[in-house]
Amino acid sequence: MSDALAAPLRKGVQDLGLMLSDDVQQRLLAYLALIQKWTRVYNLTAVRDPQEMLTHHLLDSLSALTPLLRFTGGRPIRLLDVGSGGGLPGVVLAICRPEIQVTCVDTVGKKAAFIQQVAATLRLSNLRGLHARVESVQERYDVVCSRAFASLKDFTQWSQPTLAEGGVWMAMKGKMPDEEIAQLSPEVDVFHVEPLTVPGLNAERCMLWLRPRAADMTS
Repeated sequence: MSDALAAPLRKGVQDLGLMLSDDVQQRLLAYLALIQKWTRVYNLTAVRDPQEMLTHHLLDSLSALTPLLRFTGGRPIRLLDVGSGGGLPGVVLAICRPEIQVTCVDTVGKKAAFIQQVAATLRLSNLRGLHARVESVQERYDVVCSRAFASLKDFTQWSQPTLAEGGVWMAMKGKMPDEEIAQLSPEVDVFHVEPLTVPGLNAERCMLWLRPRAADMTS
């Protein structure tokens, strides 16, 4: 699978304006191969076609990289990927940016075990899988992210205790979730929204940045 997808991945990376080494791109393809292998047994994803997996999984997750780096300024941070499933976007971010410590949390044990296997196989010391409900997570993170995990209200409510001081939420969505935004707690501030363009994917995508309003008022 890797050889057939190497050129499309390279083009997608270029279209996203990213600078990723050959080694990083090979790791991304190795990760995709692991997803395909495990999905045969554990049903990690409903997408089975390799080309669709490249577009819907890898490139879709890679579209979050530039906005994330713009926010962090390239500094080392701790990131929690909530409801990570097969590790999207958490594993992709961990592969691309070794300075980001990524924890992928999921309530399904086999999915958390898969993340641990990816970390071991690809030698990603900055990645770990955690089998837990996000409400029970004790650690604190600079960025708490999700990709089509739950409504914005549930996502922010469940994960708020995991935010470090000054921490933010990064939510990847399809079309603009106006109804979800309207249902957010008054204590949550949507401070930035940006469209995402995924090469080869003819669908709306956007990213929302949120933070506790009290933190915004005291900053």
